[in-house]
Amino acid sequence: MSDGAPTPAAKPVLAVACGVLVRGGRVLLAQRPVGKVAAGSWEFPGGKIEPGETTRQALERELHEELGVEVREARPLIRFRHEYSNRTVLLDTWLIDTFDGEPHGREEQALAWVTPEELAAHPQVLPTVLPIAGALRLPVDYVFTPADANEAFLLERLPRLPAGALLRLRRPGLDDAGYAVLARSLAPVVRRQGLRLLLDRDPALSAELGAGWHATSARLAVLERKPEGLECHASCHTPEELMRAAQLGFASAVLGPVRTTATHPGVAALGWERFADWIAPLQLPVYALGGVGPAQRDEAFAAYAQGVAGIRAYW
Repeated sequence: MSDGAPTPAAKPVLAVACGVLVRGGRVLLAQRPVGKVAAGSWEFPGGKIEPGETTRQALERELHEELGVEVREARPLIRFRHEYSNRTVLLDTWLIDTFDGEPHGREEQALAWVTPEELAAHPQVLPTVLPIAGALRLPVDYVFTPADANEAFLLERLPRLPAGALLRLRRPGLDDAGYAVLARSLAPVVRRQGLRLLLDRDPALSAELGAGWHATSARLAVLERKPEGLECHASCHTPEELMRAAQLGFASAVLGPVRTTATHPGVAALGWERFADWIAPLQLPVYALGGVGPAQRDEAFAAYAQGVAGIRAYW
């Protein structure tokens, strides 16, 4: 029964298509023109998805209207929710690496080509730019080492891994001292191969070697704050664990198993639909793990995954 107090009006929910145009390692930002909400702020171009439109159709229309370009090749990048004081925005962001025409401000808006690393420091960016910037700074492949792989095995096969991939040194059978010896030996080789090393033991070891840090789900559960100065990633199996990784400011999470795997025969697979549902509210890039590899990248992108993570598919 109502106590007579007025019920707050629900905030409107706005579905927005957002396009990240890529050229020569840089991405395109647009400044909101005079007369629009948040005029002078910078964002990725795009606009409201009209009733009956798909995201791709909205992108093609908006980018033609705003920039005079025709989209040729595009894929989902990240989808998330952002709460403003007066509205909720559902931002459906796509990566566009092939387009026709030279982008120009058809609404008198200024444009700027910047690197993904420059986005966080760019003046007056809208808050929705930062989660997209995080996704742009990460690769599409996250490789775990086999649990029993020795140094010789890893050194022989590192050149076969995708350029720029994240590489987690996962050796659960080693004690901390042995793990540190292996990590110190591998770190310079991994760096020369253009890979990004992640360690899953004491964060101080990651800091010493200029590596990232990977938290197991058990470690994530008891973590009070993200280790300072480290790029952190986490293993997650539930929506609650994903939310915790996002709240702690992790760079990404790994979620699985998406498909049934031989290594986890008794664990029910999530499937792509549930994977996409679990990550949809989060401003967090999430890799798909479990029975996937490079051959499943397109399926992962369609579910708004950052990419794929795996072991056997890479080694």
